[in-house]
Amino acid sequence: MSKRVRMSAQERREQLVGVGRAVFAERGYEATSVEEIAERAGVSKPVVYQHFGGKEGLYAVIVDREVRHLTDSIKSCFDAVTPRLVATRAADAFLTYIEEHEEGFRVLVRDAPTPLTEGSFATVIADVAARCEQLLVDEFGDRGFDEDTAPMYARMLVGAVALVGEWWLDVRKPNREVVAAHVVNLLWNGLSRLEPVDAKRLKKAGKHRDALLADPTPDPETTSEKRS
Repeated sequence: MSKRVRMSAQERREQLVGVGRAVFAERGYEATSVEEIAERAGVSKPVVYQHFGGKEGLYAVIVDREVRHLTDSIKSCFDAVTPRLVATRAADAFLTYIEEHEEGFRVLVRDAPTPLTEGSFATVIADVAARCEQLLVDEFGDRGFDEDTAPMYARMLVGAVALVGEWWLDVRKPNREVVAAHVVNLLWNGLSRLEPVDAKRLKKAGKHRDALLADPTPDPETTSEKRS
């Protein structure tokens, strides 16, 4: 028989975080028990209590990590030179986070214990909306709009991306770039001025994806070829 390798305290902690994230994502906070987490990790219940003090402590660590993952992925988007490119990159970054951290996102959007409700997904949305709000204040001022309405519009924009992300988490169609382009299309143009989105061009964009996401309309030559 092979000798079982004993985990260090840090390795065990990381293992429990991974197992806990999977169980919370699958079952939600209320339906998850310390017993189930311990069983899946192959340890006794006291080990979970030793590292995290209980279910709520483990949940708080997982949520904190996922909030930082999502916030960090969106943070650099606000360095873009135009508001539309900010919106484009932010939508794509949000969907990229969902794609690469599916379990973490499921934890954020599922039920949470009351004391932590304001410290999870709601906090992320509020933080992103606050950043977006300042951009809109500047843009509204330049265009002669009422700057006092910027906070409301910022939350409309961020909330729309978040809700689409929850939907896309389950359907995963169309691909991420195309979804991001459609989101920005609606947010930027409104229903009355929607632009056609060329999904094939987006899939082939490669390193030019940023520029194409900012203007995903069909190639005139391609469009004319289809019509001829």
